[in-house]
Amino acid sequence: MSENVQIINFAIINTTEMKDYLNINYNFDSDNLTDALDELSVWSAPFGLKLLDNIRLRRNLRVLDIGFGTGFPLTELAMRLGKSAKLFGIDPWEAAIRRAEKKIAFYEIENIQLIRGVAENIPLGNESIDLITSNNGLNNVADINQSLKECRRILSKGGQFVQTMNLDETMIEFYDIFRSVLQQMKLFGEIGKMKAHIYEKRKPLDEYVALLETNGFTIENVIHDRFEYKFVDGTAMFNHYFIRLAFLNGWMEIVPEEHRKEVFAKIEMKINEKSETAGYFKLSIPFVLIDCTKKK
Repeated sequence: MSENVQIINFAIINTTEMKDYLNINYNFDSDNLTDALDELSVWSAPFGLKLLDNIRLRRNLRVLDIGFGTGFPLTELAMRLGKSAKLFGIDPWEAAIRRAEKKIAFYEIENIQLIRGVAENIPLGNESIDLITSNNGLNNVADINQSLKECRRILSKGGQFVQTMNLDETMIEFYDIFRSVLQQMKLFGEIGKMKAHIYEKRKPLDEYVALLETNGFTIENVIHDRFEYKFVDGTAMFNHYFIRLAFLNGWMEIVPEEHRKEVFAKIEMKINEKSETAGYFKLSIPFVLIDCTKKK
């Protein structure tokens, strides 16, 4: 896809197209249905629902969703905006793209184009997009400053840029125990590595807001929210699929391999002891929605 992509404003749907939704042919015995139906992870939902609530909807929007993963909120947004909109999604994850393509086909969405790529190099034309969304995605890019420059380049003047991100106090209950175990084992250098790990994944909010402003965006609103993961104990937490998928490898990399088993056994034991007293172990996930516009 060349840099000089021509974005087409779709006409308002006609009355024939308006009746398409009456043709219901879902097969409830189909694996395709169940594969597509369970589309939204517990992790993505709180961020994404907040994002969807704060988009200024109108006809004929040209939209880019950064880091669409397996398709949320991109597919939901496409269906809410209708056929007059044109949406692009960009993500480097090939397996996720294949899953998103399957959902798009099953939902019969015709106004989405997926791009395998990164936010540091978006193959869309200057000022070709009216709305950029990112559901907890931009905090995972390799070069946030370059990514924001690209967002500014492709966004039209006055265009909306709305994103969610979890904050640096995320899972503080776990990191407090992690730190205490590292101190107990005199792994003081690893405490510094843990702090660097948190900073790399979740920049302080004031620092990130300043970066947005430096790159030509005006902050319209910052909305704080939070949710919690509760587990019966540390053993359940460490065996949870999403903890293992999204977080455990990063935590393990902080600790030298020869100390890993002992460190995580001690962490698990401390969480289990805490859970015995409280009845459960809680991970807090504070996050923000940042609504901004490109300066005119």
